[in-house]
Amino acid sequence: MHAITIREPGAPDVLEWTEVPDPEPGPGEVLLDVTASAVNRADLLQRQGNYPPPPGASDILGLECSGTIAELGEGVEGWQVGDEVCALLAGGGYAERVAVPAGQLLPVPGEIETVAAAGLPEVACTVWANVVMHAGLSEGQVLLVHGGAGGIGTHAIQVGKALGATVAVTAGSADRLDRCRQLGADITINYKEQDFVEVLRAETKSGADVILDNMGAKYLDRNVDALAADGRLVIIGMQGGVKGELNIGKLLGKRASVFAAGLRFRPLDQKAAIVADVRNRLWPLVEQGSVRPIVGHVVPMAEAASAHRMLEEGSIFGKVLLAAKS
Repeated sequence: MHAITIREPGAPDVLEWTEVPDPEPGPGEVLLDVTASAVNRADLLQRQGNYPPPPGASDILGLECSGTIAELGEGVEGWQVGDEVCALLAGGGYAERVAVPAGQLLPVPGEIETVAAAGLPEVACTVWANVVMHAGLSEGQVLLVHGGAGGIGTHAIQVGKALGATVAVTAGSADRLDRCRQLGADITINYKEQDFVEVLRAETKSGADVILDNMGAKYLDRNVDALAADGRLVIIGMQGGVKGELNIGKLLGKRASVFAAGLRFRPLDQKAAIVADVRNRLWPLVEQGSVRPIVGHVVPMAEAASAHRMLEEGSIFGKVLLAAKS
């Protein structure tokens, strides 16, 4: 098969479409013929040599994909050859074939096209695990999403609205904020021109019950300021740095909590539990159209370098997908 390989750590040009050995499904795994994959910021870090895959995972990029089941490994039940699925991966998505633990499969939902479904597993599992399963967002609460125009952000807006929350977002331009409003965002904040703490306090009086943060250190203190009493700050990214100062007094005064979590390095049983909850509780919302994949651009997988440049430039609204077949 063909896959995207990394010649050496560096800029997007180090990505090459080369021939590699076909994967084989182990016990409890399935083999997928890949229809499409998606580009995530973790892929950019791995390409640069800063985010190696977990032990035992494929060193090929790609944390999610869609495709058709080509082969079942020993002991797999509940799936059949020919089923159209999308999958959460620890790696291997930028390829024509990939082996996946069966517990990380999801059916392609409703009327969603198989290519578009490639942009769902990583964002769906990340948002659901952190905002719903951990932080417990519920109807009537306020959710603040940083990076509202990205893949995670566009998904989180829709999930928050489907659950009956008031959704606030930050983004860096009027156009991107307008598109966030079209997805349902109630409060839009241009982080280049406005202080999100001040805007949130003015609009909500109490602040955010849940904050989904991709910035890390840069926003840490202001995120705590933006929390309501009993608020929950969930950090899923480090675009703004890895070290910050945390004022414990502010946390105590608000009875607030700070939680940081990744998805890729979780044990298989934890990933399977998240995928199962996503299928049971989120997938019906996708099937009825309340939550849908937001696709900014589709690029041939062999041209993954151009897709990486698009994500680095920050001009794409939603997900960048890689189509394995033209």
